Amino acid sequence: MKLRQTARLTSGLVMASVLLAACSSSSSSSTSSTSTSSAPSTSSGSSAALKTGLKVYVIPKNLGNNYFTTADSANTGGAIAALQTLGESGTETSGTAATPASQIPAIQAAISKGANVLIVSATDPTALCPTLNSAMQRGITVVTYDSDAPTCRNMFINQASTAAIGTSEVDLLASELHDTGQIAIVSAAASATNQNAWIGYMKQQLAKYPNMKLVATVYGNDDPTTSTQVTQGLLQQYPNLKGIISPTTVGIAAAAAVLDTDKYRGKVLLTGLGTPDSLKKYVSDGTIKAFELWNPANLGYLAGYAAVEFASEKVNGSQGQTFSAGKLGSYTIGADKTVLLGPPFVFNSSNINNFNF
Repeated sequence: MKLRQTARLTSGLVMASVLLAACSSSSSSSTSSTSTSSAPSTSSGSSAALKTGLKVYVIPKNLGNNYFTTADSANTGGAIAALQTLGESGTETSGTAATPASQIPAIQAAISKGANVLIVSATDPTALCPTLNSAMQRGITVVTYDSDAPTCRNMFINQASTAAIGTSEVDLLASELHDTGQIAIVSAAASATNQNAWIGYMKQQLAKYPNMKLVATVYGNDDPTTSTQVTQGLLQQYPNLKGIISPTTVGIAAAAAVLDTDKYRGKVLLTGLGTPDSLKKYVSDGTIKAFELWNPANLGYLAGYAAVEFASEKVNGSQGQTFSAGKLGSYTIGADKTVLLGPPFVFNSSNINNFNF
Protein backbone atom coordinates (compact mmCIF):
# COMPACT_ATOMS: atom_id res chain seq x y z
CA MET A 1 0.00 0.00 0.00
CA LYS A 2 1.29 3.43 -0.82
CA LEU A 3 2.58 5.54 2.04
CA ARG A 4 -0.17 8.10 1.54
CA GLN A 5 -2.93 5.52 2.12
CA THR A 6 -1.07 4.00 5.07
CA ALA A 7 -0.86 7.41 6.66
CA ARG A 8 -4.57 7.79 6.26
CA LEU A 9 -5.24 4.54 8.02
CA THR A 10 -3.23 5.58 11.04
CA SER A 11 -4.89 8.96 11.48
CA GLY A 12 -7.09 9.59 14.50
CA LEU A 13 -9.75 6.87 14.39
CA VAL A 14 -11.45 5.51 17.48
CA MET A 15 -13.82 2.64 16.81
CA ALA A 16 -15.44 0.04 19.03
CA SER A 17 -15.96 -3.55 17.89
CA VAL A 18 -18.51 -3.66 15.16
CA LEU A 19 -21.92 -4.38 16.60
CA LEU A 20 -25.34 -3.19 15.58
CA ALA A 21 -26.96 -1.20 18.37
CA ALA A 22 -30.73 -0.74 18.65
CA CYS A 23 -32.03 2.76 17.87
CA SER A 24 -35.35 4.26 18.74
CA SER A 25 -36.99 4.69 15.32
CA SER A 26 -36.50 4.15 11.62
CA SER A 27 -35.68 7.80 11.04
CA SER A 28 -33.59 8.68 14.08
CA SER A 29 -30.80 11.15 13.46
CA SER A 30 -27.83 12.81 15.10
CA THR A 31 -26.87 16.30 14.03
CA SER A 32 -23.69 18.32 13.97
CA SER A 33 -24.07 21.75 12.44
CA THR A 34 -21.62 24.53 11.78
CA SER A 35 -23.91 26.93 9.97
CA THR A 36 -27.37 28.27 10.74
CA SER A 37 -27.81 29.97 7.40
CA SER A 38 -30.91 28.81 5.53
CA ALA A 39 -29.54 29.88 2.16
CA PRO A 40 -26.15 28.67 0.91
CA SER A 41 -23.58 31.35 0.25
CA THR A 42 -20.25 31.43 -1.54
CA SER A 43 -17.18 31.13 0.65
CA SER A 44 -13.85 32.86 0.30
CA GLY A 45 -10.26 32.02 1.22
CA SER A 46 -8.96 28.44 1.02
CA SER A 47 -12.34 27.11 -0.15
CA ALA A 48 -12.99 29.89 -2.66
CA ALA A 49 -16.08 29.32 -4.81
CA LEU A 50 -17.38 26.54 -2.55
CA LYS A 51 -20.84 27.18 -1.17
CA THR A 52 -21.31 27.34 2.59
CA GLY A 53 -24.46 26.82 4.62
CA LEU A 54 -25.49 23.78 2.60
CA LYS A 55 -27.88 21.44 4.41
CA VAL A 56 -26.20 18.04 4.02
CA TYR A 57 -27.72 14.75 5.18
CA VAL A 58 -25.41 11.77 5.56
CA ILE A 59 -27.53 8.62 5.24
CA PRO A 60 -25.69 5.34 5.92
CA LYS A 61 -27.23 1.92 5.41
CA ASN A 62 -28.35 1.96 9.02
CA LEU A 63 -27.74 3.67 12.32
CA GLY A 64 -26.13 1.79 15.19
CA ASN A 65 -23.49 0.20 12.92
CA ASN A 66 -20.10 1.37 14.21
CA TYR A 67 -18.53 1.09 10.78
CA PHE A 68 -20.82 3.88 9.59
CA THR A 69 -20.53 5.79 12.85
CA THR A 70 -16.80 5.95 12.14
CA ALA A 71 -17.35 6.87 8.49
CA ASP A 72 -19.81 9.63 9.35
CA SER A 73 -18.92 11.12 12.72
CA ALA A 74 -17.22 14.42 13.41
CA ASN A 75 -15.44 12.80 16.37
CA THR A 76 -13.68 10.24 14.17
CA GLY A 77 -12.87 12.64 11.34
CA GLY A 78 -15.59 11.32 9.05
CA ALA A 79 -18.08 12.97 6.70
CA ILE A 80 -19.49 15.45 9.20
CA ALA A 81 -15.96 16.54 10.15
CA ALA A 82 -15.38 17.41 6.49
CA LEU A 83 -18.67 19.29 6.36
CA GLN A 84 -17.75 21.28 9.47
CA THR A 85 -14.42 22.19 7.90
CA LEU A 86 -16.26 23.48 4.83
CA GLY A 87 -18.87 25.44 6.79
CA GLU A 88 -21.84 23.22 6.05
CA SER A 89 -24.68 21.88 8.19
CA GLY A 90 -24.22 18.11 8.56
CA THR A 91 -26.76 15.61 9.86
CA GLU A 92 -26.45 11.83 10.05
CA THR A 93 -29.77 10.03 9.69
CA SER A 94 -31.08 6.65 8.56
CA GLY A 95 -33.19 3.71 9.61
CA THR A 96 -32.16 1.04 12.10
CA ALA A 97 -32.14 -1.84 9.60
CA ALA A 98 -29.93 -2.12 6.52
CA THR A 99 -32.89 -2.37 4.16
CA PRO A 100 -34.48 -0.04 1.60
CA ALA A 101 -37.73 -0.09 3.57
CA SER A 102 -35.88 1.35 6.56
CA GLN A 103 -33.60 3.74 4.66
CA ILE A 104 -36.03 5.31 2.19
CA PRO A 105 -38.18 7.13 4.81
CA ALA A 106 -35.03 8.79 6.16
CA ILE A 107 -34.10 9.97 2.66
CA GLN A 108 -37.62 11.29 2.09
CA ALA A 109 -37.56 13.09 5.43
CA ALA A 110 -34.23 14.73 4.57
CA ILE A 111 -35.67 15.96 1.27
CA SER A 112 -38.73 17.38 3.02
CA LYS A 113 -36.46 19.22 5.47
CA GLY A 114 -34.82 21.12 2.64
CA ALA A 115 -31.69 19.10 1.99
CA ASN A 116 -29.23 20.56 -0.51
CA VAL A 117 -27.06 17.43 -0.52
CA LEU A 118 -27.62 13.75 0.22
CA ILE A 119 -24.64 11.47 0.95
CA VAL A 120 -26.02 7.93 0.84
CA SER A 121 -24.68 4.39 1.33
CA ALA A 122 -27.22 2.50 -0.76
CA THR A 123 -28.94 -0.51 0.73
CA ASP A 124 -30.04 -1.52 -2.77
CA PRO A 125 -28.80 -0.51 -6.26
CA THR A 126 -32.28 0.24 -7.65
CA ALA A 127 -34.88 0.39 -4.86
CA LEU A 128 -33.75 3.85 -3.75
CA CYS A 129 -33.80 5.27 -7.27
CA PRO A 130 -37.35 6.71 -7.43
CA THR A 131 -36.59 8.71 -4.28
CA LEU A 132 -33.04 9.71 -5.26
CA ASN A 133 -34.04 10.63 -8.83
CA SER A 134 -36.81 12.81 -7.41
CA ALA A 135 -34.22 14.54 -5.24
CA MET A 136 -31.90 15.21 -8.18
CA GLN A 137 -34.79 16.60 -10.21
CA ARG A 138 -35.25 19.14 -7.42
CA GLY A 139 -31.61 20.19 -7.69
CA ILE A 140 -30.38 18.19 -4.72
CA THR A 141 -26.88 16.73 -5.09
CA VAL A 142 -26.76 12.97 -4.50
CA VAL A 143 -23.42 11.35 -3.73
CA THR A 144 -23.18 7.69 -2.80
CA TYR A 145 -20.38 6.23 -0.68
CA ASP A 146 -19.43 2.70 0.38
CA SER A 147 -22.31 1.14 -1.60
CA ASP A 148 -23.55 2.51 -4.91
CA ALA A 149 -26.84 3.16 -6.68
CA PRO A 150 -25.21 3.72 -10.08
CA THR A 151 -28.22 4.94 -12.04
CA CYS A 152 -29.47 7.52 -9.55
CA ARG A 153 -26.59 9.58 -8.14
CA ASN A 154 -24.24 12.35 -9.22
CA MET A 155 -21.02 10.74 -7.96
CA PHE A 156 -19.89 7.60 -6.14
CA ILE A 157 -17.08 7.53 -3.56
CA ASN A 158 -15.65 4.02 -3.72
CA GLN A 159 -13.62 2.74 -0.80
CA ALA A 160 -11.25 0.74 -3.00
CA SER A 161 -11.22 -0.82 -6.43
CA THR A 162 -14.08 -3.31 -6.63
CA ALA A 163 -11.87 -5.73 -8.51
CA ALA A 164 -8.98 -5.31 -6.07
CA ILE A 165 -11.15 -6.06 -3.05
CA GLY A 166 -12.69 -9.19 -4.56
CA THR A 167 -9.53 -10.65 -6.04
CA SER A 168 -7.24 -9.83 -3.11
CA GLU A 169 -9.49 -11.56 -0.58
CA VAL A 170 -9.44 -14.75 -2.65
CA ASP A 171 -5.66 -14.50 -3.07
CA LEU A 172 -5.25 -13.99 0.68
CA LEU A 173 -7.27 -17.08 1.55
CA ALA A 174 -5.64 -19.11 -1.21
CA SER A 175 -2.20 -18.40 0.20
CA GLU A 176 -3.34 -19.59 3.61
CA LEU A 177 -5.00 -22.75 2.26
CA HIS A 178 -2.20 -23.54 -0.20
CA ASP A 179 -4.75 -23.17 -3.03
CA THR A 180 -6.83 -26.16 -1.92
CA GLY A 181 -10.15 -26.84 -0.17
CA GLN A 182 -13.82 -26.00 0.13
CA ILE A 183 -14.63 -22.37 0.93
CA ALA A 184 -17.76 -20.33 1.58
CA ILE A 185 -18.75 -16.66 1.69
CA VAL A 186 -20.63 -14.97 4.54
CA SER A 187 -22.01 -11.80 2.97
CA ALA A 188 -24.21 -8.97 4.23
CA ALA A 189 -27.61 -8.44 2.56
CA ALA A 190 -28.35 -10.29 -0.66
CA SER A 191 -29.18 -6.94 -2.31
CA ALA A 192 -26.06 -5.05 -1.14
CA THR A 193 -24.46 -3.51 -4.22
CA ASN A 194 -20.88 -3.55 -3.00
CA GLN A 195 -21.05 -7.06 -1.57
CA ASN A 196 -22.39 -8.51 -4.80
CA ALA A 197 -19.80 -6.70 -6.90
CA TRP A 198 -16.96 -7.99 -4.73
CA ILE A 199 -18.36 -11.51 -4.78
CA GLY A 200 -18.52 -11.36 -8.57
CA TYR A 201 -14.78 -10.70 -8.71
CA MET A 202 -14.13 -13.38 -6.10
CA LYS A 203 -15.79 -15.94 -8.33
CA GLN A 204 -13.72 -14.81 -11.30
CA GLN A 205 -10.51 -15.02 -9.27
CA LEU A 206 -11.36 -18.51 -8.04
CA ALA A 207 -10.94 -19.74 -11.62
CA LYS A 208 -7.19 -19.35 -10.98
CA TYR A 209 -7.42 -21.84 -8.14
CA PRO A 210 -9.06 -24.99 -9.54
CA ASN A 211 -8.51 -26.92 -6.30
CA MET A 212 -10.46 -24.36 -4.28
CA LYS A 213 -14.23 -24.79 -4.52
CA LEU A 214 -16.86 -22.24 -3.47
CA VAL A 215 -19.62 -24.38 -1.95
CA ALA A 216 -22.00 -21.71 -0.66
CA THR A 217 -22.73 -18.00 -0.25
CA VAL A 218 -24.90 -17.11 2.74
CA TYR A 219 -26.24 -13.79 3.99
CA GLY A 220 -26.06 -12.43 7.53
CA ASN A 221 -27.79 -9.12 6.68
CA ASP A 222 -25.14 -7.15 8.61
CA ASP A 223 -26.73 -8.44 11.81
CA PRO A 224 -24.51 -10.19 14.41
CA THR A 225 -27.11 -12.80 15.37
CA THR A 226 -28.01 -13.69 11.80
CA SER A 227 -24.34 -13.75 10.76
CA THR A 228 -23.59 -16.11 13.63
CA GLN A 229 -26.43 -18.42 12.66
CA VAL A 230 -25.51 -18.66 8.98
CA THR A 231 -21.86 -19.34 9.87
CA GLN A 232 -22.92 -22.13 12.19
CA GLY A 233 -25.12 -23.48 9.42
CA LEU A 234 -22.20 -23.58 7.01
CA LEU A 235 -20.07 -25.58 9.43
CA GLN A 236 -22.85 -28.08 9.95
CA GLN A 237 -23.69 -28.45 6.25
CA TYR A 238 -20.09 -28.61 5.04
CA PRO A 239 -17.97 -30.58 7.54
CA ASN A 240 -14.97 -30.41 5.17
CA LEU A 241 -15.06 -26.63 4.90
CA LYS A 242 -11.54 -25.15 4.99
CA GLY A 243 -12.07 -21.42 4.62
CA ILE A 244 -14.55 -18.54 4.85
CA ILE A 245 -14.47 -15.08 3.28
CA SER A 246 -16.71 -12.47 4.90
CA PRO A 247 -16.53 -9.09 3.09
CA THR A 248 -18.49 -7.31 5.81
CA THR A 249 -17.25 -5.94 9.15
CA VAL A 250 -20.25 -7.33 11.01
CA GLY A 251 -20.07 -10.73 9.33
CA ILE A 252 -16.37 -11.35 9.84
CA ALA A 253 -16.57 -10.52 13.55
CA ALA A 254 -19.51 -12.87 14.01
CA ALA A 255 -17.84 -15.65 12.00
CA ALA A 256 -14.62 -15.23 14.00
CA ALA A 257 -16.52 -15.69 17.26
CA VAL A 258 -18.00 -18.94 15.93
CA LEU A 259 -14.61 -20.26 14.78
CA ASP A 260 -12.79 -19.26 17.97
CA THR A 261 -12.92 -22.76 19.49
CA ASP A 262 -10.49 -25.66 19.63
CA LYS A 263 -12.65 -27.49 17.10
CA TYR A 264 -12.29 -24.85 14.36
CA ARG A 265 -9.41 -22.51 15.25
CA GLY A 266 -6.69 -22.93 12.64
CA LYS A 267 -8.70 -25.63 10.86
CA VAL A 268 -11.28 -23.39 9.17
CA LEU A 269 -9.49 -20.22 8.11
CA LEU A 270 -11.23 -16.85 7.91
CA THR A 271 -10.53 -13.63 6.06
CA GLY A 272 -12.52 -10.71 4.69
CA LEU A 273 -13.11 -7.07 5.56
CA GLY A 274 -12.96 -6.08 9.22
CA THR A 275 -11.82 -3.47 11.70
CA PRO A 276 -8.63 -3.93 13.75
CA ASP A 277 -10.19 -3.36 17.17
CA SER A 278 -12.97 -5.90 16.56
CA LEU A 279 -10.56 -8.60 15.36
CA LYS A 280 -7.37 -8.17 17.41
CA LYS A 281 -8.35 -10.99 19.75
CA TYR A 282 -8.88 -13.39 16.86
CA VAL A 283 -5.62 -12.47 15.14
CA SER A 284 -3.78 -12.90 18.44
CA ASP A 285 -5.14 -16.40 19.08
CA GLY A 286 -4.80 -17.61 15.47
CA THR A 287 -8.46 -17.70 14.46
CA ILE A 288 -7.64 -15.15 11.74
CA LYS A 289 -4.26 -14.89 10.03
CA ALA A 290 -4.94 -11.79 7.92
CA PHE A 291 -7.82 -9.57 6.76
CA GLU A 292 -8.35 -6.32 4.88
CA LEU A 293 -10.09 -2.96 5.08
CA TRP A 294 -9.61 0.73 4.41
CA ASN A 295 -10.00 3.78 6.62
CA PRO A 296 -13.81 4.30 6.92
CA ALA A 297 -13.42 7.80 8.38
CA ASN A 298 -11.36 8.87 5.35
CA LEU A 299 -14.05 7.39 3.10
CA GLY A 300 -16.68 9.57 4.73
CA TYR A 301 -14.40 12.59 4.77
CA LEU A 302 -13.75 12.23 1.04
CA ALA A 303 -17.48 11.88 0.40
CA GLY A 304 -18.15 15.10 2.28
CA TYR A 305 -15.63 17.07 0.22
CA ALA A 306 -16.76 15.55 -3.07
CA ALA A 307 -20.41 16.30 -2.35
CA VAL A 308 -19.72 19.96 -1.56
CA GLU A 309 -17.51 20.29 -4.66
CA PHE A 310 -20.36 18.97 -6.81
CA ALA A 311 -23.05 21.04 -5.09
CA SER A 312 -20.86 24.12 -5.61
CA GLU A 313 -20.55 23.27 -9.33
CA LYS A 314 -16.77 23.06 -9.05
CA VAL A 315 -16.98 19.59 -10.62
CA ASN A 316 -19.70 17.85 -12.60
CA GLY A 317 -18.50 14.27 -12.38
CA SER A 318 -16.64 14.22 -15.68
CA GLN A 319 -13.80 11.76 -15.92
CA GLY A 320 -10.42 13.38 -15.37
CA GLN A 321 -11.63 16.30 -13.25
CA THR A 322 -9.66 16.83 -10.05
CA PHE A 323 -10.56 18.36 -6.73
CA SER A 324 -9.03 18.83 -3.30
CA ALA A 325 -10.24 16.79 -0.33
CA GLY A 326 -8.48 18.86 2.29
CA LYS A 327 -6.16 16.83 4.50
CA LEU A 328 -6.51 13.81 2.16
CA GLY A 329 -5.01 15.64 -0.80
CA SER A 330 -6.10 15.76 -4.44
CA TYR A 331 -8.38 13.24 -6.14
CA THR A 332 -9.30 12.55 -9.75
CA ILE A 333 -12.77 11.51 -10.90
CA GLY A 334 -12.68 8.26 -12.81
CA ALA A 335 -15.07 6.45 -15.12
CA ASP A 336 -18.78 6.38 -14.25
CA LYS A 337 -18.40 9.45 -12.03
CA THR A 338 -16.51 7.39 -9.44
CA VAL A 339 -13.79 8.57 -7.05
CA LEU A 340 -11.51 5.92 -5.56
CA LEU A 341 -10.23 6.30 -1.99
CA GLY A 342 -7.34 3.87 -2.47
CA PRO A 343 -6.27 0.20 -2.32
CA PRO A 344 -7.24 -2.12 0.56
CA PHE A 345 -4.79 -2.63 3.42
CA VAL A 346 -3.87 -6.05 4.85
CA PHE A 347 -3.87 -6.41 8.66
CA ASN A 348 -2.04 -9.30 10.34
CA SER A 349 -0.19 -10.10 13.56
CA SER A 350 2.81 -8.01 12.51
CA ASN A 351 0.91 -4.74 12.25
CA ILE A 352 -2.55 -4.93 13.80
CA ASN A 353 -1.50 -3.47 17.15
CA ASN A 354 -0.43 -0.29 15.37
CA PHE A 355 -4.08 0.56 14.66
CA ASN A 356 -6.87 1.68 16.97
CA PHE A 357 -10.24 1.80 15.22
